[in-house]
Amino acid sequence: MPGLRDVAKKVYLTARRRQPPAQTTQPELIEMVRAHTSSVEALAFFKDGRRIVTASMDKTLRIWDVEKRAFIGWPFKGHRDIHAADPVVTFGFGAPITPSFCSRSTLMVIGKRKLERKLYVEALSDANKVIELNPSSYLGYELKYAALRGARHYDDAFKAFKIMLSMLDDAPDPHIRQLRQKYVSPSEVEDAIRRAIHAKLENAPLRLINTSTGRLCNRDVQINIFIGSTGYKKLLHSFDMHAPLKTEPVEEAVTKYFSWVMLSHRWARKEPLLHDIQDKVIYELDPVGTMMKLQKFCKVARNAGYSWAWSDTCCIDQDNNVELQQSVNSMFVWYHHSALTIIYLSDVPPSSKSGALANSIWNTRGWTVQEFLAPKIVLFYQADWSLYLGNRSRNHKQSFRIMNELERSTGIDARALIHFHPGTKDAREKLRWASNRDTTREEDIAYSLFGIFDVNLPVIYGEKRQKALGRLLQEIIAHSGDITALDWVGQSSNFNSCLPADISSYKALPCMLSYLSEHDIQESVSALRNDIVVVESASNLYATLENISVPRFANARLQLPCIAFTLTEVRRRPGQDGARRFAYDIKANGLQDLLVTTKDKLVEFWPTRRTRQAFMLVRPWNRCDLGLINFADETQTIEDWPEPGFPGYNESTTQELRLIVRLGQPFGALLLAQQWGGEYKRIASDNNIIAQVRDMTSVDDMMDVRMVEIL
Repeated sequence: MPGLRDVAKKVYLTARRRQPPAQTTQPELIEMVRAHTSSVEALAFFKDGRRIVTASMDKTLRIWDVEKRAFIGWPFKGHRDIHAADPVVTFGFGAPITPSFCSRSTLMVIGKRKLERKLYVEALSDANKVIELNPSSYLGYELKYAALRGARHYDDAFKAFKIMLSMLDDAPDPHIRQLRQKYVSPSEVEDAIRRAIHAKLENAPLRLINTSTGRLCNRDVQINIFIGSTGYKKLLHSFDMHAPLKTEPVEEAVTKYFSWVMLSHRWARKEPLLHDIQDKVIYELDPVGTMMKLQKFCKVARNAGYSWAWSDTCCIDQDNNVELQQSVNSMFVWYHHSALTIIYLSDVPPSSKSGALANSIWNTRGWTVQEFLAPKIVLFYQADWSLYLGNRSRNHKQSFRIMNELERSTGIDARALIHFHPGTKDAREKLRWASNRDTTREEDIAYSLFGIFDVNLPVIYGEKRQKALGRLLQEIIAHSGDITALDWVGQSSNFNSCLPADISSYKALPCMLSYLSEHDIQESVSALRNDIVVVESASNLYATLENISVPRFANARLQLPCIAFTLTEVRRRPGQDGARRFAYDIKANGLQDLLVTTKDKLVEFWPTRRTRQAFMLVRPWNRCDLGLINFADETQTIEDWPEPGFPGYNESTTQELRLIVRLGQPFGALLLAQQWGGEYKRIASDNNIIAQVRDMTSVDDMMDVRMVEIL
């Protein structure tokens, strides 16, 4: 009847009290309704599940008490249980209700009520009855899937869900087929899980120890263990299967399962290696010496709630050169992405006081620099595996007391200790951090810094310390153009004379020079502005320096941009015969006289005594000396530009004159001696060579700008 649909759709039911649905059997419910009328066209449930309303073909609405199995009466205008704002739960519009339809619809509603009450077994029983009444309907399998998932029968739930999707795909009614678009397929979820696993393990070590079983596992084994676990099945069905797929729960679950703990420690004698624990249960091995340390570490990680642990001694195949190289270049990333890094201080006894960490041998090793800087969360443990200083916080990087101790002992700024960012910026400072560290294998002093500088280089054990360090410094300078790595005193490297033979040459603080204040610079610029010759020369020099190439390395040869000053006189001070170090008085065009101490014997010469070998002092050129803002440096802003503070201000001229003023200040110089092929070698000195121009108005003395090739 045309008006019946409209009448039924206007029936909105609510309940004054939320009650569980009545437990009336379906045949009784059918008999109750049919005893009073045989022309029911539609049926709707109150939200309390205890009453229903039926719409008959004569447009009559009747209310029924399901629990008492009795007719109550008719809704009247203003009935308090009917509100236009409440949704209606209806069944059967468009077709007369049959006993089977009424039973199936009622079972569905009651079954869903049972799901809300977590009565999964009872809901599953209702689902099976719905399927029995109409095996071709997806509704029963929808209820069955929800009940099985709630009961944690994930395999059976997976099967029920697939059947439901198949029924939606094959439904003859196009409206029902459209419902399929509301759901994601299990394969989509599985793909999302696989992608999440791949993303997580991309930054994970190649092997990890399962803290529960005590077995060493590669990535394939880790994945297989996860896929076969209840956790995987739970994940597959633990979130809303409605489209679009929400990947956040997947990523969170995968991250939690595959999170790992790293160990940072001082190697002792006879550490367990890969072959010592492979295909074995570490908890079953003899708990003595370093094996006990490994077992304790895994137990601490397990008790902290983590399933995976990594130790450098036994989780790397040290006999596999390819794997070893990959591990060395990836180790910083592994520590950085770890959920926790445990630092074991084997020489710090229980109940130690502040200062024990600073004096620990762990604090002198080369590899431990990156092992502390890289992780976000670290915990220090004493010899008996108790927490250092009794600090039970989640992260010792948040302990002011511990960080202050570490800052004093390492010379690393506390901000870097807590929030370190790898890269070639501030190279000289990072090299100083490692300058007092030792490694068992001499090449490791360079290899242990790969991650700190974010470089990837071949690992070639046997190349010796100077070549390993030289290759690293070459990469830093070539990649960044940062010449601060040339600021050192000591012995030159055989790799390149501009580089040090040992990282200890960076122990001294960088060459500290005094500079003019901004007020003094502006006064000097104002004075120079009136000299037309100086202004023109400054403009030419600025243009030359602005266009000169950046430093670059090729085949261990350094192409260094610099301002060169030719030496006019080299005299050795008397009384140094047989000495191991020699002091020389040096004069150079445009520079004030200076003293250089070196172990090398230099050819002496002066105006009346010539030499065929050329010498020069050079100021290595760094583009930042132009005074421009580096927009890649987040610490600089437009506020760093000088304010126009004087009449006749011209931005271009001001920048050029400011450069001249800065070039007039003391600078760190390199002493170079020409070789037979025209290249140069650096003469290493025992002290920083601090040079200064005679007169900053003599710009012409600073016009020898060139690229020098240094061996």
